[in-house]
Amino acid sequence: MIQLTHQDWALSIRPDIGASVTQLTWRGQNILRPAPEGDVGPLETGCFPLLPYANRIDRGVFSFAGRNVALPLTPGFEPHALHGVGWLRPWRVVRTGPEFVDLALTGAAGPDWPWAWSAAHSLRLDDHGLEISLSITNEDREPMPAGLGLHPYFSIKPEAVLTAPAGRVWANGADEIPEQLIPAAGIMDWTEGAEVNSAPFVDNAYADWSGQARLVHAGTEVRVSASANAHWLQIYAPRDADFVCLEPVTHRPNAHNAPADEHTGMVMLMSGETLSMSMRIDAALVGDHP
Repeated sequence: MIQLTHQDWALSIRPDIGASVTQLTWRGQNILRPAPEGDVGPLETGCFPLLPYANRIDRGVFSFAGRNVALPLTPGFEPHALHGVGWLRPWRVVRTGPEFVDLALTGAAGPDWPWAWSAAHSLRLDDHGLEISLSITNEDREPMPAGLGLHPYFSIKPEAVLTAPAGRVWANGADEIPEQLIPAAGIMDWTEGAEVNSAPFVDNAYADWSGQARLVHAGTEVRVSASANAHWLQIYAPRDADFVCLEPVTHRPNAHNAPADEHTGMVMLMSGETLSMSMRIDAALVGDHP
């Protein structure tokens, strides 16, 4: 485990379990969900990286550049492939200091992803919070589809209010695969702010996201901001939970199987090209944010 500190902030990360954040605190308050003690998996932690794609690929199959791809199904999420491979592998520590850590991961072409790639993941604390960056490079000779995301679980109190401006949302079918893009109010509109625990169950990708979100509870305001290419925000808000997931992603779920004329956010990386994204998490007492 690597532990970072800067002023009021403290972060713990486990490179060996998918580069997962196991704790992020501000003035002793949990900003991200803390992982339990002992052996844990990424889904029990506070945040982990998503690559070379985010969320679900329907049945794990798609076609790209004349190539038919069939990925292994993700255990527990059958019949789909979920979140790529970065969260399931140990990352290498490139360098670290009191306030930062830089990680790397390399993937050879194989059953989990038929293209060779490399990735970089950095976490840095500063006066205001945490900056996370993530990138993937196509190390293959052939073009590769690519997408990125981050999967933070924010700790919340029962009265937490979420504001996340986004005009549209993907409505899912019974198999959790997006079927139709509808006005946000058709699922849950967070644009003007709403209590998380008063909302229906949400596990949907919001489109046209502003790139900004805010959580207010217990006298604290937590702000989330993402790079301009993270146009989608996957929100996972189970009923009566002590967390909410606000996941900035560069493409919508199942983008690999979308119509050819749809702007899904999925990009084609030529050999040697890199896709990057970033996210910030800041905190302050209510009214103290500039």
